Amino acid sequence: MKLAVWTYEGPPHVGAMRVATAMKGMHYVLHAPQGDTYADLLFTMIERRNHRPPVTYTTFQARDLGSDTAVLFKEAVQSAMEHFDPEALIVGASCTAELIQDDPGGLSEALGLSIPAIPLELPSYTRKENFGADETFYQICRALAGPVERTARVSCNILGPTALGFRHRDDVQELTALLEEGGIDVNVVAPLDATPSDIKRLGAAHFNVCLYPETASAAVRWLEREHHQAWTKTVPIGVGATRDFLAEVSKITGKDMRPDESRLRLPWWSKSVDSTYLTGKRVFIFGDGTHVAAHARIARDEMGFEVVGIGCYNREQARGIRALAKEYGVEALITDDYLEVEQTIETLAPEMILGTQMERHIGKRLGIPCAVISAPVHVQDFPARYSPQVGFEGANVIFDTLVHPLVMGLEEHLLTMFREDFEFHDDAGASHHGGKAVERTKTEIVEAVASFDNVVWLHDAEKELKKIPFFVRGKARRNTETFAAERGIHEISLETLYEAKAHYAR
Repeated sequence: MKLAVWTYEGPPHVGAMRVATAMKGMHYVLHAPQGDTYADLLFTMIERRNHRPPVTYTTFQARDLGSDTAVLFKEAVQSAMEHFDPEALIVGASCTAELIQDDPGGLSEALGLSIPAIPLELPSYTRKENFGADETFYQICRALAGPVERTARVSCNILGPTALGFRHRDDVQELTALLEEGGIDVNVVAPLDATPSDIKRLGAAHFNVCLYPETASAAVRWLEREHHQAWTKTVPIGVGATRDFLAEVSKITGKDMRPDESRLRLPWWSKSVDSTYLTGKRVFIFGDGTHVAAHARIARDEMGFEVVGIGCYNREQARGIRALAKEYGVEALITDDYLEVEQTIETLAPEMILGTQMERHIGKRLGIPCAVISAPVHVQDFPARYSPQVGFEGANVIFDTLVHPLVMGLEEHLLTMFREDFEFHDDAGASHHGGKAVERTKTEIVEAVASFDNVVWLHDAEKELKKIPFFVRGKARRNTETFAAERGIHEISLETLYEAKAHYAR
């Protein structure tokens, strides 16, 4: 396996852990060596959960490999039963434990447990975290969801939200309210906060909402085959997608889904004069397939941005993203190598990035604003406040998420543009502190700008300059003009621009 400083997805057993941690009454017995227990930190420190994951590790060590490690696994299962008294178990092996081939499923079956023990076979060396979550949830549904009578009122299951999911908690709350507003009950939400008993009731719903295909694709297809439940294909992220989702639900149920859009603010802004300042901004989008597809539509159709590149790291959704890229007239980037993503961003030179926490760091290094729109994310993307992505309130949140970095970038650009002003020049101190500005003399101002009067930009250099993000373009122009003036150069060519960039980079 490739080791990296950053990784978009962990091994598949981390995906299984996200499903187990999201549920209640479910326990995960993981055959793993000492050291693979690091995953606890993902939930307790990043997601800030108030309890540790429901996982029991065998934590075998090197010296145990000379004996029967299967005994350790059996003891771990028995210990989990005694201490946690779960309704059901899922059992599996980490990437390292997979090599010793102890067969956790067969071992747990031999114990004759009084509760269901669901074996997981997750190919650690060929698949990754999102596959692990999808396969785990599918196996849980397959093992537990049996025939059951439909609910009297029209109802649905919301499937896909997990632990460590991007805004999943708030998305469920927003979507539940949206469906109930249209007279549709929510039968079960799973895996998030669901118990094994809830999984048994999945068949009672009239249809399923596939909220996150990364986690629920296999499950909704199985439920369609075995329980004859239709499922929604549209993820309601963005104004247009939410309307399309409600139209799809209307078609499935025959109900008139006319939502209250009075809280929606994005369309008003899109028609305002202020929106023209951001129209046509060039954006690059990268993340998981679901959020990339949703935000590409939002960026182009609802914000008026120009999408210059899209891509995803989860190869299970590569086909859909390639088709979408073709529709947008760009080339899809399918990779889990953040260095390749960084190189692509440098080449495209967008004015904004929509991505994961990796792209946030890339944006900081390149001086390009970045809005985080997809997992993997860090602690700041698990806010205490209500901050959904789906539905109309989600559209408001996304509107703020996309506009604010650009507006702040514009503010920085304006401060740089007026740097010769007595209040904003470099020696004046922070403008918001007040009282520190010292007005420059007329002679100082003349001397500061005199060296630029005789400088002419050639066409190729001017064209290259326009590729630099707008909020740092002014600084790049001034630095280049200063560099040229100090060397007695009166015409700035492409070569001069590159020499100036190298000079100031040192």
